[in-house]
Amino acid sequence: MTNKVALIGAGAMGGAIGTRLVETGNRLVVFDLDREKVRALTAKGAHAAGSAAEAAEQSDTVITSLNSAAIVRAAVFGKDGVADGAKPGTLIIDMSSIDPQSTQALARDAAERQLRWVDSPLSGGAPKALTGELTLMAGGEPKDVEDAHRVLRHVASNYTHMGPSGAGQTTKLINQVLCGLGFLAVAEATQLAINAGVDAARIPQALKGGRADSAILQEYMPRFVSKDYRRTGRIDNMVKDLDGARDLARQTMTSMPMTTLCAEIHRLLTAAGLGGEDQAALMEYFSGPNPIEEQNR
Repeated sequence: MTNKVALIGAGAMGGAIGTRLVETGNRLVVFDLDREKVRALTAKGAHAAGSAAEAAEQSDTVITSLNSAAIVRAAVFGKDGVADGAKPGTLIIDMSSIDPQSTQALARDAAERQLRWVDSPLSGGAPKALTGELTLMAGGEPKDVEDAHRVLRHVASNYTHMGPSGAGQTTKLINQVLCGLGFLAVAEATQLAINAGVDAARIPQALKGGRADSAILQEYMPRFVSKDYRRTGRIDNMVKDLDGARDLARQTMTSMPMTTLCAEIHRLLTAAGLGGEDQAALMEYFSGPNPIEEQNR
Protein backbone atom coordinates (compact mmCIF):
# COMPACT_ATOMS: atom_id res chain seq x y z
CA MET A 1 0.00 0.00 0.00
CA THR A 2 1.33 3.45 -0.94
CA ASN A 3 1.94 5.76 1.98
CA LYS A 4 0.24 9.16 1.66
CA VAL A 5 2.64 11.58 3.32
CA ALA A 6 2.61 15.35 3.78
CA LEU A 7 5.94 17.10 4.29
CA ILE A 8 5.93 20.49 6.00
CA GLY A 9 9.32 22.12 5.63
CA ALA A 10 11.49 21.45 2.58
CA GLY A 11 14.82 22.97 3.60
CA ALA A 12 18.14 21.15 3.36
CA MET A 13 17.02 18.35 5.66
CA GLY A 14 13.34 18.26 4.71
CA GLY A 15 14.26 18.37 1.04
CA ALA A 16 16.51 15.33 1.40
CA ILE A 17 13.81 13.44 3.35
CA GLY A 18 11.24 14.36 0.71
CA THR A 19 13.51 13.28 -2.12
CA ARG A 20 14.04 9.88 -0.52
CA LEU A 21 10.33 9.38 0.15
CA VAL A 22 9.45 10.13 -3.48
CA GLU A 23 12.22 7.86 -4.77
CA THR A 24 10.96 4.98 -2.60
CA GLY A 25 7.42 5.15 -3.99
CA ASN A 26 5.53 7.21 -1.42
CA ARG A 27 2.91 9.74 -2.50
CA LEU A 28 4.29 13.02 -1.15
CA VAL A 29 2.49 16.35 -0.80
CA VAL A 30 4.80 19.18 0.21
CA PHE A 31 4.34 22.64 1.67
CA ASP A 32 6.96 25.27 2.44
CA LEU A 33 6.78 29.05 2.54
CA ASP A 34 9.70 29.06 0.09
CA ARG A 35 8.08 28.04 -3.19
CA GLU A 36 11.44 27.34 -4.82
CA LYS A 37 12.03 24.55 -2.32
CA VAL A 38 8.61 23.14 -3.13
CA ARG A 39 9.37 23.27 -6.85
CA ALA A 40 12.61 21.37 -6.30
CA LEU A 41 10.58 18.46 -4.89
CA THR A 42 7.69 18.63 -7.37
CA ALA A 43 10.28 18.31 -10.13
CA LYS A 44 11.12 14.93 -8.60
CA GLY A 45 7.52 13.76 -8.42
CA ALA A 46 6.04 15.31 -5.27
CA HIS A 47 2.77 17.27 -5.29
CA ALA A 48 2.56 20.89 -4.14
CA ALA A 49 0.08 22.16 -1.56
CA GLY A 50 -0.99 25.76 -0.99
CA SER A 51 -0.94 25.43 2.80
CA ALA A 52 -0.02 23.00 5.57
CA ALA A 53 -3.75 22.32 6.02
CA GLU A 54 -4.15 21.40 2.36
CA ALA A 55 -1.15 19.08 2.54
CA ALA A 56 -2.48 17.36 5.67
CA GLU A 57 -5.94 16.99 4.16
CA GLN A 58 -4.50 14.74 1.43
CA SER A 59 -2.40 12.59 3.73
CA ASP A 60 -2.51 9.97 6.48
CA THR A 61 0.91 10.92 7.87
CA VAL A 62 2.42 14.39 8.25
CA ILE A 63 6.16 14.96 8.65
CA THR A 64 7.41 18.29 9.95
CA SER A 65 11.04 19.33 9.45
CA LEU A 66 11.38 22.85 10.83
CA ASN A 67 13.84 25.04 12.72
CA SER A 68 12.26 25.72 16.11
CA ALA A 69 9.45 24.75 18.45
CA ALA A 70 7.66 28.03 17.73
CA ILE A 71 7.71 27.36 13.98
CA VAL A 72 6.48 23.79 14.51
CA ARG A 73 3.59 25.07 16.64
CA ALA A 74 2.65 27.69 14.05
CA ALA A 75 2.81 25.14 11.22
CA VAL A 76 0.61 22.65 13.05
CA PHE A 77 -1.80 24.75 15.12
CA GLY A 78 -1.67 28.16 13.44
CA LYS A 79 -3.98 29.50 10.75
CA ASP A 80 -4.18 27.07 7.81
CA GLY A 81 -1.95 24.74 9.78
CA VAL A 82 -1.83 20.96 9.79
CA ALA A 83 -4.56 20.66 12.44
CA ASP A 84 -7.01 22.60 10.24
CA GLY A 85 -6.81 19.98 7.50
CA ALA A 86 -5.86 16.72 9.19
CA LYS A 87 -8.40 13.95 9.69
CA PRO A 88 -8.87 12.53 13.21
CA GLY A 89 -6.20 9.89 13.81
CA THR A 90 -3.66 11.49 11.48
CA LEU A 91 -0.12 10.71 12.60
CA ILE A 92 2.22 13.70 12.91
CA ILE A 93 5.93 12.87 12.93
CA ASP A 94 8.06 15.80 14.01
CA MET A 95 11.60 15.34 12.70
CA SER A 96 12.68 18.80 13.82
CA SER A 97 15.22 19.19 16.63
CA ILE A 98 13.39 21.02 19.44
CA ASP A 99 13.32 20.85 23.22
CA PRO A 100 11.59 17.98 25.03
CA GLN A 101 9.22 20.22 27.01
CA SER A 102 7.84 21.88 23.87
CA THR A 103 7.44 18.45 22.29
CA GLN A 104 5.40 17.20 25.24
CA ALA A 105 3.14 20.26 25.04
CA LEU A 106 2.69 19.80 21.28
CA ALA A 107 1.80 16.14 21.77
CA ARG A 108 -0.81 17.02 24.41
CA ASP A 109 -2.36 19.66 22.16
CA ALA A 110 -2.40 17.22 19.25
CA ALA A 111 -4.21 14.62 21.35
CA GLU A 112 -6.90 17.19 22.19
CA ARG A 113 -7.47 17.52 18.42
CA GLN A 114 -7.58 13.70 18.00
CA LEU A 115 -4.21 13.72 16.28
CA ARG A 116 -1.28 11.41 17.08
CA TRP A 117 2.25 12.71 17.70
CA VAL A 118 5.69 11.10 17.45
CA ASP A 119 8.90 13.05 17.96
CA SER A 120 11.58 11.51 15.76
CA PRO A 121 14.64 13.76 15.44
CA LEU A 122 17.53 12.46 13.41
CA SER A 123 21.25 12.04 13.15
CA GLY A 124 23.17 11.63 9.93
CA GLY A 125 22.23 14.76 8.02
CA ALA A 126 21.00 15.17 4.46
CA PRO A 127 23.54 12.76 2.90
CA LYS A 128 22.26 9.85 5.03
CA ALA A 129 18.62 10.79 4.36
CA LEU A 130 19.22 10.49 0.61
CA THR A 131 20.55 6.94 1.02
CA GLY A 132 17.98 5.84 3.61
CA GLU A 133 20.59 5.52 6.36
CA LEU A 134 19.46 8.03 8.98
CA THR A 135 19.58 7.23 12.67
CA LEU A 136 16.25 8.10 14.28
CA MET A 137 15.34 8.24 17.96
CA ALA A 138 11.58 8.23 18.58
CA GLY A 139 9.31 9.30 21.42
CA GLY A 140 5.59 8.59 21.72
CA GLU A 141 3.01 5.87 22.27
CA PRO A 142 4.28 2.42 21.19
CA LYS A 143 1.57 1.94 18.52
CA ASP A 144 2.18 5.40 17.07
CA VAL A 145 5.95 4.85 16.97
CA GLU A 146 5.37 1.51 15.24
CA ASP A 147 3.06 3.13 12.68
CA ALA A 148 5.59 5.91 12.07
CA HIS A 149 8.19 3.31 11.19
CA ARG A 150 6.17 2.24 8.15
CA VAL A 151 7.08 5.60 6.60
CA LEU A 152 10.40 6.28 8.31
CA ARG A 153 11.90 2.93 7.28
CA HIS A 154 12.41 4.50 3.86
CA VAL A 155 14.82 7.10 5.27
CA ALA A 156 16.36 5.32 8.27
CA SER A 157 18.49 2.23 8.86
CA ASN A 158 18.45 2.66 12.66
CA TYR A 159 15.15 3.45 14.40
CA THR A 160 14.81 3.20 18.17
CA HIS A 161 11.80 3.86 20.40
CA MET A 162 13.27 5.72 23.37
CA GLY A 163 10.13 6.20 25.48
CA PRO A 164 7.16 8.58 25.78
CA SER A 165 6.77 11.97 24.08
CA GLY A 166 9.95 14.01 24.40
CA ALA A 167 12.25 11.01 24.81
CA GLY A 168 13.33 11.22 21.18
CA GLN A 169 14.22 14.88 21.58
CA THR A 170 16.11 14.20 24.81
CA THR A 171 18.14 11.53 23.01
CA LYS A 172 18.84 13.97 20.18
CA LEU A 173 20.24 16.49 22.66
CA ILE A 174 22.58 13.80 23.98
CA ASN A 175 23.55 13.01 20.39
CA GLN A 176 24.35 16.67 19.79
CA VAL A 177 26.51 16.89 22.90
CA LEU A 178 28.58 13.96 21.61
CA CYS A 179 28.72 15.37 18.06
CA GLY A 180 29.51 18.93 19.12
CA LEU A 181 32.37 17.81 21.34
CA GLY A 182 33.51 15.38 18.64
CA PHE A 183 33.68 18.07 15.95
CA LEU A 184 35.60 20.35 18.30
CA ALA A 185 38.08 17.64 19.34
CA VAL A 186 38.78 16.63 15.73
CA ALA A 187 39.25 20.26 14.63
CA GLU A 188 41.65 20.91 17.51
CA ALA A 189 43.61 17.72 16.78
CA THR A 190 43.78 18.60 13.09
CA GLN A 191 45.40 21.94 13.85
CA LEU A 192 47.88 20.31 16.24
CA ALA A 193 48.90 17.88 13.49
CA ILE A 194 49.30 20.70 10.98
CA ASN A 195 51.38 22.82 13.37
CA ALA A 196 53.55 19.82 14.29
CA GLY A 197 54.29 19.01 10.66
CA VAL A 198 52.34 15.75 10.44
CA ASP A 199 50.24 15.04 7.33
CA ALA A 200 46.83 15.39 8.97
CA ALA A 201 45.09 13.99 5.90
CA ARG A 202 46.66 10.59 6.67
CA ILE A 203 45.54 10.47 10.31
CA PRO A 204 42.04 9.03 9.71
CA GLN A 205 43.57 5.99 7.95
CA ALA A 206 46.31 5.70 10.58
CA LEU A 207 43.77 5.62 13.42
CA LYS A 208 41.09 3.57 11.66
CA GLY A 209 39.80 0.80 13.90
CA GLY A 210 41.50 2.17 17.01
CA ARG A 211 39.81 3.66 20.04
CA ALA A 212 40.09 7.20 18.66
CA ASP A 213 38.29 6.26 15.44
CA SER A 214 34.84 7.71 14.74
CA ALA A 215 32.57 8.70 11.88
CA ILE A 216 33.41 12.35 12.63
CA LEU A 217 37.15 11.65 12.45
CA GLN A 218 36.81 9.83 9.13
CA GLU A 219 34.51 12.37 7.50
CA TYR A 220 35.66 15.64 8.99
CA MET A 221 39.43 15.57 9.47
CA PRO A 222 39.97 15.54 5.68
CA ARG A 223 37.47 18.40 5.40
CA PHE A 224 39.20 20.35 8.18
CA VAL A 225 42.55 19.89 6.42
CA SER A 226 41.25 21.13 3.05
CA LYS A 227 38.83 23.65 4.59
CA ASP A 228 35.97 22.06 2.67
CA TYR A 229 33.00 24.00 4.04
CA ARG A 230 30.27 22.50 1.86
CA ARG A 231 27.19 22.66 4.06
CA THR A 232 25.55 19.56 5.48
CA GLY A 233 24.64 21.26 8.78
CA ARG A 234 24.90 24.66 10.42
CA ILE A 235 26.99 25.99 13.28
CA ASP A 236 24.09 28.10 14.59
CA ASN A 237 21.86 25.01 14.71
CA MET A 238 24.49 23.36 16.91
CA VAL A 239 24.33 26.41 19.20
CA LYS A 240 20.56 25.87 19.51
CA ASP A 241 20.97 22.19 20.30
CA LEU A 242 23.81 22.63 22.79
CA ASP A 243 21.86 25.37 24.54
CA GLY A 244 18.94 22.93 24.72
CA ALA A 245 21.22 20.35 26.32
CA ARG A 246 22.43 22.92 28.84
CA ASP A 247 18.83 23.86 29.69
CA LEU A 248 18.12 20.19 30.35
CA ALA A 249 21.30 19.96 32.41
CA ARG A 250 20.12 22.82 34.64
CA GLN A 251 16.74 21.16 35.11
CA THR A 252 18.36 17.85 36.08
CA MET A 253 21.25 19.32 38.10
CA THR A 254 23.80 17.86 35.68
CA SER A 255 27.26 19.43 35.43
CA MET A 256 28.35 19.85 31.79
CA PRO A 257 31.50 22.01 31.68
CA MET A 258 32.79 20.67 28.36
CA THR A 259 29.42 21.17 26.67
CA THR A 260 29.34 24.75 27.96
CA LEU A 261 32.77 25.47 26.44
CA CYS A 262 31.75 23.81 23.17
CA ALA A 263 28.55 25.87 22.99
CA GLU A 264 30.43 29.13 23.59
CA ILE A 265 32.97 28.39 20.83
CA HIS A 266 30.10 27.72 18.43
CA ARG A 267 28.42 30.92 19.64
CA LEU A 268 31.63 32.88 19.07
CA LEU A 269 31.80 31.69 15.47
CA THR A 270 28.13 32.51 14.99
CA ALA A 271 28.75 36.04 16.28
CA ALA A 272 31.63 36.29 13.78
CA GLY A 273 29.20 35.63 10.93
CA LEU A 274 29.86 31.91 10.46
CA GLY A 275 26.58 30.64 11.92
CA GLY A 276 25.28 29.55 8.53
CA GLU A 277 28.42 27.59 7.71
CA ASP A 278 28.98 23.87 8.09
CA GLN A 279 30.72 22.40 11.15
CA ALA A 280 33.86 22.22 9.02
CA ALA A 281 34.18 25.98 9.54
CA LEU A 282 35.19 25.27 13.15
CA MET A 283 38.72 25.29 11.73
CA GLU A 284 38.43 29.07 11.57
CA TYR A 285 38.58 29.08 15.39
CA PHE A 286 41.87 27.15 15.45
CA SER A 287 43.66 28.04 12.23
CA GLY A 288 46.06 30.92 11.93
CA PRO A 289 49.80 31.45 11.55
CA ASN A 290 51.84 28.48 12.75
CA PRO A 291 53.85 29.94 15.66
CA ILE A 292 56.80 27.59 15.03
CA GLU A 293 56.99 28.55 11.35
CA GLU A 294 56.73 32.23 12.31
CA GLN A 295 59.56 31.81 14.81
CA ASN A 296 61.83 30.15 12.24
CA ARG A 297 61.41 32.85 9.64
